[in-house]
Amino acid sequence: MEFDGAFELENTTVEEVWLALSDPVLIRDSLPGCEFLIEVDDGDVDFEEQKAAAAERDAEPTGDPEVIAQRAFEEGKRYAALIEVSVGSVNPQFQTTVTIDSREFPEMSASGEGEASGSSFELSSGMELEETENGVTVEWWASTEVFGRIAQMGQRMINPVANRVVKRFFERIQERLEELTLQTDGAESMVDEESDSQGLSQRIRDKIGI
Repeated sequence: MEFDGAFELENTTVEEVWLALSDPVLIRDSLPGCEFLIEVDDGDVDFEEQKAAAAERDAEPTGDPEVIAQRAFEEGKRYAALIEVSVGSVNPQFQTTVTIDSREFPEMSASGEGEASGSSFELSSGMELEETENGVTVEWWASTEVFGRIAQMGQRMINPVANRVVKRFFERIQERLEELTLQTDGAESMVDEESDSQGLSQRIRDKIGI
């Protein structure tokens, strides 16, 4: 199954969006149905153990480039997520592992696999950011192979679900960007004045190496 699309994020910069999409904590909080998203080693992942430990993690979304740089996605690293998505009459919890295949500003790609309740999938995905007059366009794509019960529902049922999840995800990213106003030294807002925005963009570049 092939999926792709574009989403417009307003009143922001490519650097700010890249920073937001580099933060596993913000992604976790923006992805509908996601209970946790953490870096893991190679090998089997004990999802029940990770779920139980999730409540003890106190990491919160932040606008501080230094904090995000310390926990940002890294090329070659593997991450595990537990995600519940309603598909038709079922609400499977997908135990998912994803590897960041490439991450070079302003593009990122990943691949992974997951399973839930007699169903499984394999995927590859990617995104590219492009500056626009009003903000940033996120071009995204995904290619998946789905097996088991969910596959039997067919793409005509799965497509609307995937589009709904993606749409809600980017809406939350937009909301987070507005809420956090990615602060500079705890004082100035992220997009207060053009000069401040340009200064923050350079600070982001410096801190996360782009």
